[in-house]
Amino acid sequence: MGGGRRVLAVVGVLAVALSGCAAEFSGRAANGHAAGRAEEDGSIPDNGSIALSEVGHAAIRKLDPDLLAAVRKAAEDARAAGVELRVTSGWRSKPYQQRLLDDAVTRYGSLAEARRLVSTPETSKHVVGQAIDIGPTDAADWLVRNGAEYGLCQTYANEMWHFELSTTPGGQCPVPRSDASG
Repeated sequence: MGGGRRVLAVVGVLAVALSGCAAEFSGRAANGHAAGRAEEDGSIPDNGSIALSEVGHAAIRKLDPDLLAAVRKAAEDARAAGVELRVTSGWRSKPYQQRLLDDAVTRYGSLAEARRLVSTPETSKHVVGQAIDIGPTDAADWLVRNGAEYGLCQTYANEMWHFELSTTPGGQCPVPRSDASG
C-alpha cells in the first residue's frame, strides 16, 4: 500500500472511531432541549443528523449560502452514486459551541485535549456558518474523495466529517491541518 493510501486508511479508521464522539457531543448537547431550542442554537436532534432539505432548521438555514449551495450540489451527485449525505452539524450558536467544548473538556480531562476536536466559539467556523459536518461515514468518505469538485475540503485530518469551502470548484484542496487546536 502506498504512503498516500496508508494515510487515508489510517484517517478512515480514526474517523470511524471519532465520528461517534462528534455525534455524542451533538446528541448530548441537544438532549432535553425543546424543539425550538434546537432551532435557536443549531443543535441536531438525538438521532444524530438531519437532511439538507430541512431548511427551517437553524443548522441549515444559517449556513453560508455558498457553502450550502456547494454541499447541495455534492449531495445530488452523491445520491446519484448511491450515497446519502446527512448533516451531523452545521451552523452553531456561540453558547452551543461552548457547551460542546465544555463537554469535551469533561470527557478528555483538559482543554488542550478537548481543543483537538472542538474549537472555541471565537474560532469555530461552525459559529459563522462556514463549516458543515457530514455523515454517515460512507458519505463523509465520498465527500473526502470528491469534495474538491465542489470546492469542499476536509479541514482537519482527525475529522473526516468536517468540511469547509477551501478551494474553487475543481481546484485542489489544501492538506488538512492535524486537528482543530491550531
